[in-house]
Amino acid sequence: MKVWFASTASLIAILIGAVFVAWSAGSSTVTYVSHDKVAAALAKGGTLVTASDLSVSGSHRTGPGHVEVHEKETDVFYVTDGSATFITGGTMMGGKTTKPGQMAGTEIQGGETHELTKGDVIVIRAGVPHWFKAIPQSITYYVVKVIKQ
Repeated sequence: MKVWFASTASLIAILIGAVFVAWSAGSSTVTYVSHDKVAAALAKGGTLVTASDLSVSGSHRTGPGHVEVHEKETDVFYVTDGSATFITGGTMMGGKTTKPGQMAGTEIQGGETHELTKGDVIVIRAGVPHWFKAIPQSITYYVVKVIKQ
C-alpha cells in the first residue's frame, strides 16, 4: 500500500508541475529541461523554469531554514530524497519583510508538524507560514511556485 501511495504521489507531483508549465506557457510552447540541469538543481539548488505565473526549481538542504510567508505564491513541494520536520500554519515570530510580498521569521508558534520523507508532496497556499524546522541529514525536493497575478 505504501509503495502504491508513494508512486501515486510522485505521479501527482509530476502531473501538477506539467499542468502548471503547460498552462503558463500556452499550448503551443513546451519547456524542456535536461536531466543534467535537473540533477544539478537538485544537488545544489537552482531554478529550472521561470514564467510570470510560476517557477520550478530544485532544492537541497542540509539544515533548518527561516520561516517563510509568501503573499502571492503557493508552493508545491515534492520530496525526492531525505527527510525533514516541516511546520505549516501557526504564527510567524520575528517576521521581517525581505522583499515585496515576502517575509522571513525566526520560528512558528503553533502550527502543524509534518514529517516529510521521500515521495511526499505538500502544498502550502499563499499566505501560510512554513518552516523547515529540522533536517536530520539532508532533504532534496522540487518546488513549483504558482504565483497569483
